[in-house]
Amino acid sequence: MGLRNPPPPPLRSRPTYLLPSIVSLSIFSLAALLLYKVDDVILRTKTLAGHNLDPTPWHVFPPKVFDEEARRSIAYKAFQCSYLTCPSTFSLAEQRQQQAFFESSSQIKQCPEFFRWIHHDLDPWTKTRITTTHIAEAKNFAAFRVVIVGGRLFVDLYYDCVQSRAMFTIWGLLQLLKKYPGMVPDVDMMFDCMDKPILNRTEHSSLPLPLFRYCTTGDHFDIPFPDWSFWGWPETNLRPWNEEFRDIKHGSRAQSWIQKWPQAYWKGNPDVFSPIRQELLTCNDSTQWGAQIMRQNWFEEAKFGYEQSKLANQCKHRYKIYAEGYAWSVSLKYILSCGSVTLIISPKYEDFFSRGLFPKKNYWPVSSTDLCPSIKFAVDWGNANPSEV
Repeated sequence: MGLRNPPPPPLRSRPTYLLPSIVSLSIFSLAALLLYKVDDVILRTKTLAGHNLDPTPWHVFPPKVFDEEARRSIAYKAFQCSYLTCPSTFSLAEQRQQQAFFESSSQIKQCPEFFRWIHHDLDPWTKTRITTTHIAEAKNFAAFRVVIVGGRLFVDLYYDCVQSRAMFTIWGLLQLLKKYPGMVPDVDMMFDCMDKPILNRTEHSSLPLPLFRYCTTGDHFDIPFPDWSFWGWPETNLRPWNEEFRDIKHGSRAQSWIQKWPQAYWKGNPDVFSPIRQELLTCNDSTQWGAQIMRQNWFEEAKFGYEQSKLANQCKHRYKIYAEGYAWSVSLKYILSCGSVTLIISPKYEDFFSRGLFPKKNYWPVSSTDLCPSIKFAVDWGNANPSEV
C-alpha cells in the first residue's frame, strides 16, 4: 500500500496593518481638524486684549503685540467657552447668602439721595423708553456692547480700547454678577472707552442715544460709569480700589493733619492737552504760592518699579490738588482718600460719584481764572483756621 502524502501545513495568516493605519490616520485627521479649528477661532474671535481689533477711531495707538503662547492661550479659552463649557464659579451657598442680603436690602423704604443721579441720567428716555433703534444708533459711537441675559454676560467688541480699559470694565461687570448671582436683570448696553463725552444734547436732541462712558457733562447725554481703574490699571501699577484705598488710608494716618506739610501738593502728567495742568506748573513755588507741583513721568517710573509713584506715600501734605486732564481724571478718588483738604480746580467733567460732592463741604473750590492766588488763599486760610478744616 502506498504512502499517503501528508497534509500541507496550515498557512500562517500574515498580520494586517490596515486597521491600525486607519485608526492612526483618523486620529491625525481629527487632531489636524482641531488645530485648524482653534486657529480659525484665533483669527475670528475678538478678545478683550484687542490683538485683532482696529484701534478706536478717536484715538489711534500702536497695536498690542502677543507672542504665540499667549495667542494660543487666549484662543483655547475662547474655544472652550464657545464649543464646550465655561464652568460656573458660584456655589449654592453663595447664591443663598446673596439672596438673603438682597431680600433684607429690599425692605429699605427710601432710596438714598445720591441715587437720584441714576434717574437724572436716564431721564431723556422716560417717555420713549430705550428701543432697539436707540441701541443700533449708539453702536456708531461705541467701542463695545455688553448684553446680560439670565446672569450671563456677552460682549460684542467693535474697537480696541486704550490699554486695559475694556478688560477691566468687563471684569467689573463680572464681579457684579458674582456678587449678586441671579439678581442682575437682563440689560443691553453700549460702551465707549475714550475720555471725552461726545453725544451733545443739542446735536442729538431729536434722538438721544444711551451710551455709557467714564464721564459726562451737563451738555451731554453720555451716561457715566465707574472707570476701569476701580478694578486695576496695571499700566500705571494701580491695584484694585479696595487694595489701594486700604494702603492710602494707612499712609494718611501715619501723620495727623496738623503734622503734615502746610502746603498744597499735586503730582501728575501735564502733557495730556490740558491747559489747566500746564498753568498749574507755574504755581510750583512753596514760598510764593504755598504749592508743590510735581511732574509725573510714567516711562521713568516704569523703569524703577514705580517706587516714586506709590499713592500711599503721597498723603504727606495738608492740601491736595485735583486738576482735570484731557477730560476727567481717575486720580480724584485717590486724592479724596488721603484725608487732606482737597482743592478742586473748576471741574468741567463729572464721573459717576463726583456729582455727589459739595463745595466747602467735601472739597475747596479753586478758580481756574486766578489759579495760583486761589491756591495760595486756600492754603493760607486753612493754616490760619485749622479747627475749621
